[in-house]
Amino acid sequence: MAWGAMFIGLLGGLALFLFGLEQMAEALKAVAGERMKGFLARLTANRFMGAVTGAFVTAIIQSSSVTTVLVVGFISAGLMSLAQSIGVIMGANIGTTITAQIVAFKITKASLAMLAVGFGMLFFSKQEKIILYGRVLMGLGMVFFGMSVMSDAMKPLHSYQPFLDFMVRMEHPLIGILAAALFTGLIQSSSATTGIVVVMASQGFITLPAGIALALGANIGTCVTTILASIGKPREAVRAGVAHILFNVFGVLLWVGFIDQLARLSAWLSPAYEGLSGAARLAAETPRQIANAHTLFNVANTLVFIGFTGPFTRLVEWLVPDKPLEEIPRISPKFLDEALIDTPSLALDRTHLEIARMGRRVREMLQRSMPAILSGDHQTLRRIAKLDDDVDFLHGRVITYLAQISKKSLTETQTRKFTDLMTAANNLENIGDVIETDLVELGHKRIDEGVVISQMTQEVLFQLHQAVAESIDLLLDALEGDREAAERVIAMKQHIGRLADAAALHEAKRLAAEEPKRLQAYTIETSIIEKLKRIYYFAKRTARVTLPAEETAE
Repeated sequence: MAWGAMFIGLLGGLALFLFGLEQMAEALKAVAGERMKGFLARLTANRFMGAVTGAFVTAIIQSSSVTTVLVVGFISAGLMSLAQSIGVIMGANIGTTITAQIVAFKITKASLAMLAVGFGMLFFSKQEKIILYGRVLMGLGMVFFGMSVMSDAMKPLHSYQPFLDFMVRMEHPLIGILAAALFTGLIQSSSATTGIVVVMASQGFITLPAGIALALGANIGTCVTTILASIGKPREAVRAGVAHILFNVFGVLLWVGFIDQLARLSAWLSPAYEGLSGAARLAAETPRQIANAHTLFNVANTLVFIGFTGPFTRLVEWLVPDKPLEEIPRISPKFLDEALIDTPSLALDRTHLEIARMGRRVREMLQRSMPAILSGDHQTLRRIAKLDDDVDFLHGRVITYLAQISKKSLTETQTRKFTDLMTAANNLENIGDVIETDLVELGHKRIDEGVVISQMTQEVLFQLHQAVAESIDLLLDALEGDREAAERVIAMKQHIGRLADAAALHEAKRLAAEEPKRLQAYTIETSIIEKLKRIYYFAKRTARVTLPAEETAE
């Protein structure tokens, strides 16, 4: 037996299979990922709808891990309860079975045609969506071509008795479950494991009960990915991960004693090839039977456990209690999740949410700044400056996260959004710096020099400050997707300009007033006007990047 050629064929076929799965999933996520967030948020009003939604979303984006990460974000934002999220997580397991159903189709001969057509769509089209659909088709072609290569490489094993004896041992459920769990934990893809099981079944190497045991093991092995993704994450992420693990493990424990019954039901539901016999019939029927058993297993688990989401939620909360208050940091990123980096459309969406958080902290700084600058004390000013530490910290994390996203393959739309988010984050950080470095320092200078701002001047400065603060309020709405708010921020340019000119004229008239330290007061007051104008400048720039490109021309 040519062991070298066989191993090269197996490894090469496996590489094509896994790479094809990845390419297909990445392209599907690029096509549908930006719609998935809204779809999930709208259709999870109850646990049953949540399960259906989780199944559909995962079938599209081909990643239960990404679905779980999205769910964690909704919990953190208060858009979804843990109980609702458990329904989505249960449904996500159903969505992952689509891979086994696809590879059970015997269309490996069409794989090269898929590759050719997909390449043509990539090479000749300039339209972004057609290019993405071409990537989907090429990925699918690589999946089936990889299956074909693995099948051809395995043919010599039909006459190799030690391998046949080893496969007989897979008939024992516990051995099959353990082997598949270890393999899935190693490659971190239950879809890939079940796909390989279907390929082996198509060669007649495994029976239906053995294939079911291996599929059950894949469901446990995929928990390794969940465990790794939960390390160092917020409590909500850990709870969602624990819910996923418990659901998978409980499901396998429930079915491990009923594999034969599941096999009979799956065989009854699957097409039969009565014209064949022996190994040929086994190879023809078993792939679809395993795929159907895998789907039945996950659907049945969801139907059984979804009625117990209340007790399930309480168990998860008991296993993962809230942190004591002293352990909770003053501020940390709420939406940036490393697990979403491989799905740029979703990662960019989460970055958008984190930037909106930055904006809310900047607004708080601005709202508290003017009273403190004009009549406050050093301690109040220092507290405002401390808020900028939070803005700087979030800005650093956002930029680091965007840098990781930039290493991925981005579409033209994603590249534009990436640039806009980078600009927005930098502008908000600049506003925070203007408040901390300039305005707060002017407040300290007023106190140190013993300058008293007149009541009339305070009123003039407050008018300008309120207009600039309004632009920041509107900017936050714009960052949440309110297009009209963005247009209003830009339209405030003339109004704020008039207020700034009126304030400057007021200062010029008062320059000759006979007041103690009039010159020092003039310097501080005119500097405040300039800094408020600077803040509006950054707000206007940020509002522009929230609008479509064709609307932002001067």
